[in-house]
Amino acid sequence: MKQMKLAFKGGYLTAYVPIVVFLIFCIYYFVIIKAFEMHALAMGALIGLLIGALFVQKGVADTYWEAVYKGAKDAIPVVMLLLVIGMFSEMIKASNLSGGFVYLATQMNISGGLYTAMTFLFVSLIATATGSSIGSLFTCFPIFYPAGVLLGSQPAVLAGAIVSGAVFGDNLAPISDTTIISAGTQYYKHHKRTADVGGAVRTRLKYSLISGAVAFLLFMLVGGGYQPGEGAAEMLVQFSDPRALLMLLPVALMLIVSVRTGDMYLAITLGLVAGSGIGLLSGVLIPADILSVVDGSPSGFLVDGVGGMMSTCILVLSVYGIMGVLEASGALDRLTDGIYQSKLCDTVAGTEVAMMLGIILTSIIFGGVTSASMTTFGKVQNELGQRAGLHPYRRANLLDGFANSLGVAVPFLSVFIFLGSQLTQGYDFVSAVSVVGVSKYIFHCYGLFAVFFASILTGWGRKFEGPKGEALTQQEYEAYMGDVKAREQLEVVK
Repeated sequence: MKQMKLAFKGGYLTAYVPIVVFLIFCIYYFVIIKAFEMHALAMGALIGLLIGALFVQKGVADTYWEAVYKGAKDAIPVVMLLLVIGMFSEMIKASNLSGGFVYLATQMNISGGLYTAMTFLFVSLIATATGSSIGSLFTCFPIFYPAGVLLGSQPAVLAGAIVSGAVFGDNLAPISDTTIISAGTQYYKHHKRTADVGGAVRTRLKYSLISGAVAFLLFMLVGGGYQPGEGAAEMLVQFSDPRALLMLLPVALMLIVSVRTGDMYLAITLGLVAGSGIGLLSGVLIPADILSVVDGSPSGFLVDGVGGMMSTCILVLSVYGIMGVLEASGALDRLTDGIYQSKLCDTVAGTEVAMMLGIILTSIIFGGVTSASMTTFGKVQNELGQRAGLHPYRRANLLDGFANSLGVAVPFLSVFIFLGSQLTQGYDFVSAVSVVGVSKYIFHCYGLFAVFFASILTGWGRKFEGPKGEALTQQEYEAYMGDVKAREQLEVVK
């Protein structure tokens, strides 16, 4: 029997019901009640799917859920990688790497603006090592913020430096969920596989480093001048642990292998083995940190790593399921066609501007939750980019870069800004920083926007997909397309 097309009561626009419901939950949890919990978002996406099923036309309920399954199936590579990466991330957290950087700050005797700039650098390295922006905020604020204020760092600028460092890692880390999602939503035309994470990171590096270098200088220039207090030395000693710096070795190994080979599974495996060995030999870790049983329940970073990623994995599966519904109903094609047929997309640069506006707006609407916004807009970005001939690396980099720029900078809507403000509270010697105060100094986010927008205007770093998936310059791509058209015309004449 021929399968019936997925159709909704009220037309194709009703296919957007699941994503609208999901968006309502995002706004409610992250903006209204400020409950930053990924499980809640995953639940919202699942509820959206259940409600959306009520609007399908009679006789096509099976088609609806088959579309959900098909969409979720595309998320399996992303989900598997996230679960594996969770273990490495938890290993780094368990080793207290931030304590090693505090030790460096103590030995270098830094303060004021230099401390603010070095905090940005240290948090960037921690976020890159763990792949967790939100986790880095909770880890780094209690250690770097109070000591920095006592050492003469401007509180608002220091808070902005910590948030900026967390975003740096989110944008660049091969093990970040956003890095994986940005690459995992962009497909090659030739072999239909997704962009590899290592290649995306390798081509993204130049943008992130330029933005990071400018941010470092700005933090150093404006991050000092606060009247220092007493007790900084004692606080630094309390958190200091030089042994933790040894855990930079497995981090470096993981980064090098992932970028050079593009094989994230190999990179994480080697990183886990090396990190466990170094941690045990140095005393930073004990066997129970790796795997143990506490009160009858499994524990250790291997177990916690998988468990900590479950909510994100369910969220990704659910959102991919929603996108499967939009695809099967034709709603996604209509949206992509509407954008691509606009005057903005008459040129390749215009298409990239449309991508920029789309992901920034989506990220703002989703409260700065970049994993959800990239998963949602990623398919649209993929379709627009393929039609313009852009290489998957380029599409992935624009998606991730702009999502982590202005998309996380709106004071009253961004989870990053809210957390940055909340984590400055509770200290007797300094007043808490407002959300507006934090948002003014997230220099790296503004720098990412400037660098990527400049790359659109100038064409810097723009690559196109060749016949076998290779990266071509614009001249090479135009010559290739000219040959294709010539062959097609010849076939017509024959």
